[in-house]
Amino acid sequence: MVLFTILVLVTLFLFKIFFVVVPMRESYVVERLGKFRTVFDPGLHLIIPFFDRIAYRHEIREQVYDIPAQHCITKDNIQVEIDGLVYLKVMDPKLASYGIGDYRNAAINLAQTTMRSEVGKLSLGEIFSERETLNSTIVREIDRASESWGIKMYRYEVANIAPSAHVVTTLEKQMVAERDRRADITLATAQKEAKINMSEGERQEAINHSIGERQRRINIAEGKAQEISLLAERKRKVLPWWLKPLINQVVIKPLKCVWSISLLMNWVRFWTAQTFLYYQVKWHASKASLKVWIKSLRRSKTKEY
Repeated sequence: MVLFTILVLVTLFLFKIFFVVVPMRESYVVERLGKFRTVFDPGLHLIIPFFDRIAYRHEIREQVYDIPAQHCITKDNIQVEIDGLVYLKVMDPKLASYGIGDYRNAAINLAQTTMRSEVGKLSLGEIFSERETLNSTIVREIDRASESWGIKMYRYEVANIAPSAHVVTTLEKQMVAERDRRADITLATAQKEAKINMSEGERQEAINHSIGERQRRINIAEGKAQEISLLAERKRKVLPWWLKPLINQVVIKPLKCVWSISLLMNWVRFWTAQTFLYYQVKWHASKASLKVWIKSLRRSKTKEY
């Protein structure tokens, strides 16, 4: 029993010395006699004791580091205090071990300097309104500088932007003034729109009155026309349809003939009277001329005696 126990302990000791179990979330950098040998991925690996050693252990999951707050000067010379968060991941354990001494501190310092540089290109209002653009620019610059470090910068988030107390007071006054200006503009716009609406209402009212008066007159005229049409239709419909041709044949045509005969007789009578008058006037004229001739003849005979 004691021998079995010793055997188990020796086996465990040898396993501990010759084998290494790498967890799922890590990656080991192995050196042999002080020189890089290989990278152990998660799993069971064999090493040579006293020759091989685990020099570096790296977290291969995405890591989050807090960027300490720092003072930055904006484009419009306003001092603000900004902090943030950086998200990165080890992509190459060999470069992360030998490319730089401490990639964590290097990434944090590079994020701070890049943030100061980018904030200096923006005004205070642009920092608040274009935070996404600022984050993307910082990620791009850090990722470009950290290619030889074996890490990948995924995101950078600006956490807090804190202007100084004097700047906050000035901004509050500016906001109050801006609100007052907007209120005045809104009031003036409302008054303008109210006047326009009133004038439009009066104009529309006048148009409606004129349209109503015109329609009233049209309706009256149409009513009178319909009344006349109905009266004429009623008068036309007093006699039955079969009686009209009969009246036309028996009454209308004889009346037309009588009227024509009467008109002819009047014409004959007129011209007869005119002819009689003409000859009567001519006879009287000849009679008067005869009397004058007889008188003149008598006078001439009297002178001879």
